[in-house]
Amino acid sequence: MIYWELFLAFFIPNIIGYGGGPAIIPLIEAEVVGRYGWMSAQEFAETLALGNALPSPIATKMAGQVGFEVAGTGGALVAVLATVVPSLLLMLGALGLLYRHRDSPRVKRMSQWVRPVIALMMGWLTLGFFLEGVGGAGLLHTLVIGATAAIALLHFRAHPAIVVLGALVYGGLFLG
Repeated sequence: MIYWELFLAFFIPNIIGYGGGPAIIPLIEAEVVGRYGWMSAQEFAETLALGNALPSPIATKMAGQVGFEVAGTGGALVAVLATVVPSLLLMLGALGLLYRHRDSPRVKRMSQWVRPVIALMMGWLTLGFFLEGVGGAGLLHTLVIGATAAIALLHFRAHPAIVVLGALVYGGLFLG
């Protein structure tokens, strides 16, 4: 029964929540803290803080942590699957629909419009990261890290994980 409750506690917020992790966190809190009482509000806040400190999607990390605390490894697996399944189903449905109508002029036009929108969204995200870096580390450090990362990735074709590790070392040495 606990596995079913874990599944519902994460599936429902992820199926009805729109806007990614930050939009569904209050829905997950309502289930985990309010409905099932698996955590106190303080414990949930600490889990959220830990999840924000680690890379990857916040909802998936939180699901794994809550699931593990509630029902061990099996609970973590069930909670993570419940978090991923809604997006997976929607993606498979959309891809199936697009593939079935791939020769349609409407689908081709839609695809042509999606690319520039994604490029603009990525540009906006990059600008946000840049401004956050300038605000936190300063302009000089942000430019050094950004330029070094760009050269390492584009010129030397370094693996992104190595670039991230290098930026972390730089931050530890010069910003810590």
